[in-house]
Amino acid sequence: MAAQTHFTIFDTPVGPCGIAWNERGIAWNERGIAAFQLPEGDAEKTRARLARRFPEAVEAAPPEAIHRGIEDVAALLSGEARDLSDAALDMEGVPELHRRVYEVARTIPPGRVLTYGEIAARLSVDNPRLIGQALGRNPFAIIVPCHRVVGAGGKLGGFSATGGAVTKRRLLEIEGARRDEEPTLFDLMA
Repeated sequence: MAAQTHFTIFDTPVGPCGIAWNERGIAWNERGIAAFQLPEGDAEKTRARLARRFPEAVEAAPPEAIHRGIEDVAALLSGEARDLSDAALDMEGVPELHRRVYEVARTIPPGRVLTYGEIAARLSVDNPRLIGQALGRNPFAIIVPCHRVVGAGGKLGGFSATGGAVTKRRLLEIEGARRDEEPTLFDLMA
């Protein structure tokens, strides 16, 4: 019997987001995040997007572990550095390479970035485009911070959420993302 999927919509500084979770088994009482949804414009559109992804899902109040994750996401989207790497994810059905890419992406702290090529090198993958393809199918945006992965030479690269690269740039701005620890002109003037 498949685990029941639940979801909720919640407000953040960037708009109404959604999160879906399930219980992988009553004996284990393990809850896993099945998906995270960035805003689609308004709460109804975000809700509809999750309903298309999980037609059998039931809207519900989140259990404590999911509620804590929601609080952390909202804080992150308001500019606070929050580590979401310990959130339990339901990776059932996620291809092995994608899992490995998501594991590396989850190690990128808020305010930092890696390139597609750097992730490819860490995973001994010859083609960095495979990294981009995996991140383009990321069902856990923000929790698996695909927005923190950029192209070579600081190029922004793609982003599959509503708003595309503009949304990616905004998320990086909220986090104050930087490639390295070198001071900028603005740091020197402070």
